[in-house]
Amino acid sequence: MKLLSLKSTVAAGMLASSLVMGIGFFSATTAVAQDTGTATSQWCKGVNIVFFPGGSPGGSFETVVYNGAVQATADLGATTQYVWSDWQPDKMVTQLQAAIATKPDGIAVMGHPGDEAYKPLVDQAEAAGIIVTAQNVQLTELETAYQGNGFGYAGATLYNQGMAVGNEAISVYSLKSGDEVMVWGLLSQAGRGQRSQGVIDALKAAGINVDYLEIDAATNSDPTAGIPTFTAFVASHPDLKAVITDHGNLTSTLPALLQAAGKKPGDIGAGGFDLSGATIQGIKDGWIGFVNDQQEWLQGYMPILQICLTKKFGFSGLSIDTGAGFVTKDNVEALSSLATAQIR
Repeated sequence: MKLLSLKSTVAAGMLASSLVMGIGFFSATTAVAQDTGTATSQWCKGVNIVFFPGGSPGGSFETVVYNGAVQATADLGATTQYVWSDWQPDKMVTQLQAAIATKPDGIAVMGHPGDEAYKPLVDQAEAAGIIVTAQNVQLTELETAYQGNGFGYAGATLYNQGMAVGNEAISVYSLKSGDEVMVWGLLSQAGRGQRSQGVIDALKAAGINVDYLEIDAATNSDPTAGIPTFTAFVASHPDLKAVITDHGNLTSTLPALLQAAGKKPGDIGAGGFDLSGATIQGIKDGWIGFVNDQQEWLQGYMPILQICLTKKFGFSGLSIDTGAGFVTKDNVEALSSLATAQIR
């Protein structure tokens, strides 16, 4: 599975070309009624939204999410307040409670705390007529309960995404039964941990020995805080074949982590999730073998659009899988400029 998003773009272009040619032929032979449709720019003016980008301002992953939300706000005309959570689930819950008190038209939350933690507050928001939707981590139970009120999801299907990454590591690094792989993830987080579990399950199914490390709170907020943990682990595991980081910002820090451990590009296979300028450079320089691109810009754009569609037109919640494909040295140039611009 290689860069499905580009294939989709190509397919869309071919379809568009076919449609244009078909329309040209049709109009040459048949009288066509004039287009009487109307369009309104910034049709979501007057709608107030609270949006959770997830991490900290300037973080590589969350900045792309934020950029998508900013673009949607500009396109649609809504008024959006941004609430940063440092990737801390408990903080997200507290911030949701505070956001409900401001009585916005809609709130777009990161799903990391999970259904159980969010349920009382989402119930409260829905009772007050506030539209709630989610991004990045799916809240399946709440989405099922309130989809008719506009509760949707924009993000990857996490367990499947994790399985795909585990299998990609096996393929890229020719891993075999008995090999040792480090997985640095977030199993402790309800919902979000499904992706880490998917990686682990794929590796174990192939007989690979998995060393799992939980990303601590400090590293979750600032990946460079994990350097001592990583270097100590690598030093004590000389047979380590590969490391997979289940965290976009941590993946972008892999070159620094490996250098701090005294390694050269290719000494230890390395892969993970999400694009950024630093990750692109890491792939080009040989530090990172692959990443799974979940097109996080859409995780910013689509929730703003969702709330506007529901508020203005009564549309129900849309579930959108933003997971794309893999980026490697073979296709990295195609996305390099977009990643540098913090769109991909």
